[in-house]
Amino acid sequence: MESEKYLEGQSMQRPPLFESDGFIYWKNRFETYVKSKDLDLWHVITDGDFPPIQFNPETKKDEIVSFHKQNDDLKKKLAKNNEAKMVIYNALPRKEYERIFMCQTAKEIWDTLLITHQGNNQVKANKIDLLVQQYEQFMIPEEESIDNAFAKFNTIITSLKALDEGFSSKNCVRKFLRALHPKWRAKVTAIEESKNLTTLSLDELIGNLKVYEEVIKKDSETVKSKREQSRSIALKARKESSDEDSSTSDSEDEEYAMAVRNFKKFFKRQGQFVRQPYERKKYHSKEKRRQKW
Repeated sequence: MESEKYLEGQSMQRPPLFESDGFIYWKNRFETYVKSKDLDLWHVITDGDFPPIQFNPETKKDEIVSFHKQNDDLKKKLAKNNEAKMVIYNALPRKEYERIFMCQTAKEIWDTLLITHQGNNQVKANKIDLLVQQYEQFMIPEEESIDNAFAKFNTIITSLKALDEGFSSKNCVRKFLRALHPKWRAKVTAIEESKNLTTLSLDELIGNLKVYEEVIKKDSETVKSKREQSRSIALKARKESSDEDSSTSDSEDEEYAMAVRNFKKFFKRQGQFVRQPYERKKYHSKEKRRQKW
């Protein structure tokens, strides 16, 4: 049960477990953990062991003294050298321990981890250049949420900070505002006019933008609902008009058919609509020609 808490990073008694794939993430968490426990330990890890030096009142100088001549204060201070090594050991899996077990001091262990997983100065410089390029080219697409955009932006700036490189809060605020899609232009202008960007924190900016994002979302849903309602009304009106036209056309066809039937009945009653046989028509035609001659 204790190991599960340790792996999940929930134990406050042990440092965060080392992560080679997420070294920068682990490095930041480990640093915060050590500083929360004892600032002297972090000093030993980054700057080196406390030396066995003690002030000699006779010579009025700091001198290296043997263990049996060290006072209690110095012994407590020197004990932090081993405590710093132990706090790193407790964070490392066996594989990483085998890599650094020959190191004599906490600083040597720490530097070895940095070089192995973060790279030497040249590698570090290349990583910084890449992250700076990502920072400068950072843009927020139209449909991306503020939360997603900030998560990506925050990854860049925290990675730079872990490499001892970074931008000021004012610079980050201005960069994020410039990266927003043009649909945010009115809001950006309002923030620039109403807020002091030199003191505005990035977290405060994100909170402000998220509130406005909700307003935009609700307005968009309202417009969409009205548009769909108008479309539904138009389709209904078109259907009713089509039904009326069809009904009118059917009525006109029936009236026309009735008129034709009445017309035929009328001529039948007059005896003029009956067709004459072909031979009779031919005889009458010959008689007319003879009379002309």
